[in-house]
Amino acid sequence: MQNSSPPGWRRWLISLSCALLLWCVAIAPVLAQDANAIQPYLDRVKSKVTEFTLDNGLKFIVLERHDAPVISFATYADVGGVDEPDGQTGVAHFLEHLAFKGTTQIGTTDYAAESVLLDRLDEMFETLKSARQSGDADAIATIEAEFTQLQDEAANISIQNQFGQIIERAGGVGLNAATSADFTRYTYSLPSNKLELWMSLESERFLDPVFREFFKEQQVILEERRWRTDNSPIGQMIEAFLDAAYTTHPYKRPVIGYNEDIRNLTRANVQDFFDIYYVPSNLTVGIVGDVDPRQVQELAEIYFGRYTKRPVPPEVSEVEPAQTETRSVTLTLDSEPWYLEGYHRPALTHPDSAAYDLMSSILSDGRTSRLYKSLVEEQQVALGASGYGGFPGDKYPNLILFYALTAPGNSVDDVAVALHQEIERLKTEPVTQQELDRVKNQARAGLLRTLDSNGGMARLLVEYQAKTGNWRNLFTQLDRIAQVTPADIQRIAQSTFTAQNKTVGKLLNSSDS
Repeated sequence: MQNSSPPGWRRWLISLSCALLLWCVAIAPVLAQDANAIQPYLDRVKSKVTEFTLDNGLKFIVLERHDAPVISFATYADVGGVDEPDGQTGVAHFLEHLAFKGTTQIGTTDYAAESVLLDRLDEMFETLKSARQSGDADAIATIEAEFTQLQDEAANISIQNQFGQIIERAGGVGLNAATSADFTRYTYSLPSNKLELWMSLESERFLDPVFREFFKEQQVILEERRWRTDNSPIGQMIEAFLDAAYTTHPYKRPVIGYNEDIRNLTRANVQDFFDIYYVPSNLTVGIVGDVDPRQVQELAEIYFGRYTKRPVPPEVSEVEPAQTETRSVTLTLDSEPWYLEGYHRPALTHPDSAAYDLMSSILSDGRTSRLYKSLVEEQQVALGASGYGGFPGDKYPNLILFYALTAPGNSVDDVAVALHQEIERLKTEPVTQQELDRVKNQARAGLLRTLDSNGGMARLLVEYQAKTGNWRNLFTQLDRIAQVTPADIQRIAQSTFTAQNKTVGKLLNSSDS
């Protein structure tokens, strides 16, 4: 939950910047000392990876690592906010909230009785919506009272968080889930002697899900939206900015969903979405740790082989047309002034993707970045300045985004001028090899840091498999990074940082207007 200070979105930006800075500072010197050892290490790791695909299309990627008697699991559903039907924004995130609620056997003391109550709640929800539309206050009060009573009855039958309790009793840690514009991911770790328990729990969770506590979670998500967006000036700015930057592609929509869509979503909507996208061919499982790959495959055939092969889900068909003029959005709210500027860039699979990431790092990653040194330290027009290289996702063409919090006595226009100076310098002056090597070391550091974590490794293996078509592309990332030259940075800066490709966001303080 949000605390009183600083505001939620700003806190997220600060945390992101700090996290990037900390791992870059901590690991980059180590790489500089022994850069030649990186590729042999990656080759050894890669040689320990096993993959197999079940007859129903579900893919497993297994990395054998016996450093500790622990296994980390990542189940990656290749579905996110971009895949949602019109009028049902937020359904992917809603499903994530319900995904650990249990099955007909887990999370209930009497599913037969509970099922009747859940169906009655669905029916009464529709009745309540109709009453609210009619404005009949007495009818609304009566239905709401009955609705609350039914919820209490269903809650008395359910066993809250039983799925998590089973995992915790088995020594599991890190039970978590995340929904993005591109994907939904479920993760946790268990002792290595609990591999079969994971197979049983995870397979049942997708074979026999019960989306209980639906209306409770609906209120949780609405509250989450309130503090992330509706009550957050920078949250409102980000939502408006994306809506301006995109005209067609669903990257324009918020992953959490629009308020009205969230309120009107039904359990049937979630079930339909699940049935379409949570099919075996759209799931990839990463397993990293103290495992025997042969045992993993044997158990996977037993437990996940029960899944019926289903049609491949539809892919996003909308293609964002090339931008032809500068777009802008201005909000005047009770807020500190912020300046945002974004440019369209290619997807993760594009040959220049590594160059774009390095260019973003040169400009905006941490206190050694050009924007921080120029805008914050030298010109002092901003209290903070940073950026993000693949926003709001990177599976499809996306944005390189820069943002700065205006310093007292300065305007967002002052920030814009200072930012443009750095962008123009990148277009007209090749970066030095020393500066490029610094961000290359930071990128290598990030990859190695992930390799040291079973959970991080599992997450990246499945993500690269789903987004690029081959998990091995994760291990060729270092080659792509190494091949980027100062000329590449200047070339993509010149083609990307143009007026017709730019979207500007200005968040102004209402007291100054």
